[in-house]
Amino acid sequence: MSVDKIYLVGFMAAGKTSLAAALAGRLDWPVRDVDEQIELREHRPISSIFAREGELYFRQVERQVLHDLVPLRHVIVATGGGTFVDPENRALINADGLSVWLDAPLSELLERIPADGRRPLAADRAQMEQMYEVRRAAYEQAHVRLDASRVPVEALAEQLCSQLNL
Repeated sequence: MSVDKIYLVGFMAAGKTSLAAALAGRLDWPVRDVDEQIELREHRPISSIFAREGELYFRQVERQVLHDLVPLRHVIVATGGGTFVDPENRALINADGLSVWLDAPLSELLERIPADGRRPLAADRAQMEQMYEVRRAAYEQAHVRLDASRVPVEALAEQLCSQLNL
């Protein structure tokens, strides 16, 4: 399989940013983090975008950022937890590169999410389980699934590179 772009998808705290960095080191490809690109474009943190404009506005900017990344090749893209849930985003990602779902149980992900307010959708832990189940249905449409449960990031990078012959 010839792969010239990898999109990492999965729930918040699944390890997308960490795996992107590990893959970048192995492949010598740059990383583009969708959330970082949004913050650069908007000149403010995501929590501020959610607080002032709401999720709908955030998702519109997110879609624009994804479209801006399409021309790039030999790059690893770490998406936000909700990016792949949007059908238009998912279709774009699956057509443009290889989508890799980092799958881990919700209980483990909740342990990883800091309660510092940087993840606006994590504020209400009671709704997290419902969001997790809804998002899993979207993540299952990724090209590749990696079990990211208690697996060191370097081992995940090795596993993916071996699987893809990279």
